[in-house]
Amino acid sequence: MDFKLTPEQIDIKKAAREFAENEFSPELMEECDREEGYPMEVVKKARDLGFSTIKIPEEYGGMGLTLFEEALITEEFYRVSPGIGNACLSSTFGTELLILFGNEEQKEKYLRWITEKHGISAMATTEPEAGSDVANVKMKIVKEGDEWVINGVKTFITNGTVCDFVLVLGRTYDGEKRHHGLTFAIIESKMKGFKATKIKNKLGLRASDTAEIVLKDVRVGDENILGEPGKGFYYLMEFFNHTRPRVAAQAVGIAQGAFELTLNYVKERKQFGKPIAAFQHTQFKIAEMATRIQAARLLTYQAAWQCSIGERKPELSSMAKWFAGETAVYVADWAVQLHGGYGYVGDYAVERFYRDAKITELYEGTKEIQKLVIARTMLRDVLKKYGD
Repeated sequence: MDFKLTPEQIDIKKAAREFAENEFSPELMEECDREEGYPMEVVKKARDLGFSTIKIPEEYGGMGLTLFEEALITEEFYRVSPGIGNACLSSTFGTELLILFGNEEQKEKYLRWITEKHGISAMATTEPEAGSDVANVKMKIVKEGDEWVINGVKTFITNGTVCDFVLVLGRTYDGEKRHHGLTFAIIESKMKGFKATKIKNKLGLRASDTAEIVLKDVRVGDENILGEPGKGFYYLMEFFNHTRPRVAAQAVGIAQGAFELTLNYVKERKQFGKPIAAFQHTQFKIAEMATRIQAARLLTYQAAWQCSIGERKPELSSMAKWFAGETAVYVADWAVQLHGGYGYVGDYAVERFYRDAKITELYEGTKEIQKLVIARTMLRDVLKKYGD
């Protein structure tokens, strides 16, 4: 068992850290958070250097590396700025579906749109009444003659107002079970009937675009249907195996960033005539924060590595996401606590990390869903016997 990174991975991690520290300036972070603006120029720079196309195969213009290398980049970006980091790295969100299930024509068109034309992708599954309950999707993708007609509403969609195309999940037919009959379609934002409205006043990740998407009589041909109609639910479950470790890496980065700010602060902040780092309570909290971060990091790396070698373990991806997300919230909370009143105001970056951390327990499946995935894997024989 070797816990060392390869020389190439070390270089990737170092390059990601240098890029984030140089490009995510304090002024830009504050502006994007305050104005909820999308940092398009930085997104393009990250794309040009290959950070956001790390997993796209080389034959389509990407770096052709793995989820593990993506996790390394993600951690470094989020360590500096979760919001701008998310805008940069989520600019290719949904391409995993194309890589896994798209045909050659779809890959050639849409992956190259990203790698050669600064295209931005999105994926839309969540609806007003279908979040954790994916099988409750109501959007319709119905065949009419030679075309597929799409109608419905999606919400909380990353990149919704800035994307060039989005992979939407809809219902093609009602099967024996609720999760049967779901299909993914590729919709271009310039198509007639597509409308996206920015969701404002989010708690965190305010530099990242989030939107409601309304599709009204959008028409596409067979060439825009991903894989086999009716198999969308299964495609989505495989997608989550690859994206949940990435969210775990986001959480590790958030926790690390908040921790480093706190470590520096407790060494400088004095109370009762000495730095608060000299007090045993502070020392214990620093030890607890550092240990949880390292545990979350190792679990995240294991889950990402498992996917990278093609031996997916859904329960491991869920463990990483749940534990790392909880760690981010825990560390960010204590970061604010140890900053005292200063941690509660926007002049100190821990306030932003505190707000950004919570989303890692929500998107790509809430922490409750992750626990269900883990438990059902551990208790499969019992649940099968009793019909759950």
